[in-house]
Amino acid sequence: MPFADLPGIRLHYRIDGAADAPVLIMSNSLGTTIDMWAPQLAAMRGMRVLRYDTRGHGKSGLTSGPYTIEVLGRDVLALADHLRIDRFDFCGLSMGGMTGQWLGIHAPTRLRRLILANTAARIAPPELWNARIEKVAASGMTSIVDGVLARWFTASFLARETATIAGMKAMIESIPAAGYIACCAAVRDMDLCADVAQITTPTLIIAGTHDLATPPADGAFLAATIAGARMVELDAGHLSNIEQAPAFTAALLAHLNG
Repeated sequence: MPFADLPGIRLHYRIDGAADAPVLIMSNSLGTTIDMWAPQLAAMRGMRVLRYDTRGHGKSGLTSGPYTIEVLGRDVLALADHLRIDRFDFCGLSMGGMTGQWLGIHAPTRLRRLILANTAARIAPPELWNARIEKVAASGMTSIVDGVLARWFTASFLARETATIAGMKAMIESIPAAGYIACCAAVRDMDLCADVAQITTPTLIIAGTHDLATPPADGAFLAATIAGARMVELDAGHLSNIEQAPAFTAALLAHLNG
């Protein structure tokens, strides 16, 4: 179980694939761990896939909050430096996609290609995040599980894929409340609407038709604002890499293979 002891934080990570293959870093959404990317791994032949638990999530360290997207972005750069990875592809979903936007703006020389999935330059008004922070602080992660799952997946997927949903429920409940709250603040406070036009990395936007958290309009804004970006819309809710895993993986590989 590899850990990177970085300045101010210990990050848990996992690398799969040949040592000389191009590196793809995958960044998880709020309330998940590196295991959310399991549906993509089998198809990533020819890639060296680096997954990590965002600080405050999974087996990574928990530091005092609130966090910022800059802090989360600098964690990625510090992890890459620790592992002596100069340039990499980056795929982030939701909060991970916000981290990817920050990297595209502030560290373009480190990126080869960028995938921003089910994300936005700004997500929801602060009042929504403050209410969620207060609820988790008062009642813990179990108090938000049902609502989160309803935003992540369509009703048909929830009813049909009961084993997958049980695993996702356990994943949410495993996240430390303090880490979740600190990352909620990072998402709440991020507004890159005026900055994403600076991204020059070849970018793919993936959106979910039924995504309640980051609707397709959010992806369309990114696609229209980032020069040369392309958008793919999938018949899915928020975690499109799980609900439409084959289509998500195909779009990811097509972009990475140019």
